[in-house]
Amino acid sequence: MAGYTLPEGFTDVDMFLFGSALFVGGVLGFLLNAVTVVSFLRVRELRTPSNSLVFNLALADLSLNVNGLTAAYASYIRHWPFGQNGCAYHGFQGMIAVLASISFMAAIAWDRYHQYCTRQKLFWSTSIVMSTIIWVLSIFWAAVPLMGWGVYDFEPMRTCCTLDYTRGDRDFVTFMLTLVLLYLTFPALTMLSCYSAINKYFKKVHHHRFNTSLPLRVMLMCWGPYVLMCIYACFQNVKVISPKLRMVLPVVAKTNPIFNALLYSFGNEFYRGGVWYFLTGQKIAEPDPKKAKSK
Repeated sequence: MAGYTLPEGFTDVDMFLFGSALFVGGVLGFLLNAVTVVSFLRVRELRTPSNSLVFNLALADLSLNVNGLTAAYASYIRHWPFGQNGCAYHGFQGMIAVLASISFMAAIAWDRYHQYCTRQKLFWSTSIVMSTIIWVLSIFWAAVPLMGWGVYDFEPMRTCCTLDYTRGDRDFVTFMLTLVLLYLTFPALTMLSCYSAINKYFKKVHHHRFNTSLPLRVMLMCWGPYVLMCIYACFQNVKVISPKLRMVLPVVAKTNPIFNALLYSFGNEFYRGGVWYFLTGQKIAEPDPKKAKSK
């Protein structure tokens, strides 16, 4: 480790602490989402079109966990061992995971709206088409920087890679604002409208099945500060922000898979029964949303 120069603004202790935060968050998120994925594959009752969206969300979050664990490893050895091409792939893989994860959160909100408010059942054909479109678009937009619209480069600690927001050039500005519109503003508005309608329905029937404000709040809590920093970089020199703060924000964002597993799998009334059965072998009754209508 002595043969490598520490990045500006970081000490050995900083590298260890950031690496440990990435490691703990990555391992916890990986375990929770792995349980979600394996439960779907092993428990036949879980394999429904609606639950397949939760399954795909867990796959995306697993990929983000792997991305974070790779960064944790590099932080522990104090340098990035995979070269510039490895950095580009790391940024590309992480971007796919992020875009797919946020997209599936919006898709689940849309499906929940129809489950509770319109009583329209999601069919396998619709679920498969939606999931395919989400993955294809996520791969496409993540690949755009590899083709020259934006660049993947090192984050301040130089042990993980993402879209280089320090350049502030026209390519970064146009690409970042496009992503913010398509992959934060639109999903957030979708979630807001869907969960607001569900909340009104719950109030009407006097039966609140889950906290309708949590999904959007959690997403904005995790990704909001990091995205705001990227937007700031579109108009000002982001390097005036300390390197440590610029590393804290992506580390916080990478905790999102933990909360997603707790909210959409372990906290989902139509999914947690299957998880419980997978973990314990004991079945619990699955709720019927139609029963709430009579209350």
